[in-house]
Amino acid sequence: MSEHTRHPVQAQEPDLPPFPEDDPRLLPGVRHPWQAEVLVGVLFSLSFLSTVALATTYSVGGQPQLEGGFLGFALACLGAGMISWGKYLMPRGPFVEDREYEGREDLESNPEDRRSFIGSFGRGAVIVGRRPFLLGLLGMAGAAFSAVLIFPLRSLGPQPKLTLFKTNWGKGTLVVREDGSPVNVADMDVGSYMTVFPAGFETDPNAQAIDQVILIHVAAEPLPTRQGPASWTPDGYFAFSKVCTHAGCPVSLYEAQTQQLLCPCHQSLFDILIGAFPIFGPAPRPLPQLALMVDSKGNLRSQHGFLEPIGPGFWERGAYPKGGYRS
Repeated sequence: MSEHTRHPVQAQEPDLPPFPEDDPRLLPGVRHPWQAEVLVGVLFSLSFLSTVALATTYSVGGQPQLEGGFLGFALACLGAGMISWGKYLMPRGPFVEDREYEGREDLESNPEDRRSFIGSFGRGAVIVGRRPFLLGLLGMAGAAFSAVLIFPLRSLGPQPKLTLFKTNWGKGTLVVREDGSPVNVADMDVGSYMTVFPAGFETDPNAQAIDQVILIHVAAEPLPTRQGPASWTPDGYFAFSKVCTHAGCPVSLYEAQTQQLLCPCHQSLFDILIGAFPIFGPAPRPLPQLALMVDSKGNLRSQHGFLEPIGPGFWERGAYPKGGYRS
């Protein structure tokens, strides 16, 4: 007989008699429960160590394949340990207790039935509580895994603050190509286009994502749009944010004959002549227009920054100051 059943176990309720040592509702499901306890303890310990390894890998920079392996192994060991505990260390059952209802007018429980019902809770506490070491290992593994669940918060990176509102375009910013060379009004034929950036940020990957502008030589003379007057388009040069207002994809296709921009991701279509307003597709807003001017050398510059946030909508978009952030 197992050492766990050598002595009677006291009930949890003071008015209940002690549970008999041979009560099958307290006996584990195996003849040698210590072997099952070792198995469960090893599984819980492996789950804890795997979680620690996952945390260490993540903290030193991360490696997706290793992190996935450690996470899967930790969950597998934790689940296997709980299954083994339930299968080998809990009473096997099923247990049936007869109830005497013959001659009774109702099904109200008598005092003995109520005592037995309360005692069932006491048995459950005794069965689980008699193995505090395993409970401690389970709590340790669960606590470590719970702490790992907080890690994704770190992966969110720093708070965006004003980065969703303000780009690096400002008053008098020089328009340059990716190689840093300025764009002169004599460089592009009518119908041609290119991607341009604010001077000084053309090689910064983070800045490129929000600063990229598509520059189009639409006509030989300035033209007004719904977003701004003709003074925004000197010599017929139009400039719009390249970040699609639907999902943030780069709007990189231009059809010169129809004078329309197309986003290749979800086929949003923007009409240039009316200010890049969407005429087809899921984009909800026009591409913000960048007001241009020409300096004394004939190079293109921005009059000021965008007057509204670029790209897709976000929660705080309505907090954008009236008139925009101007540098």
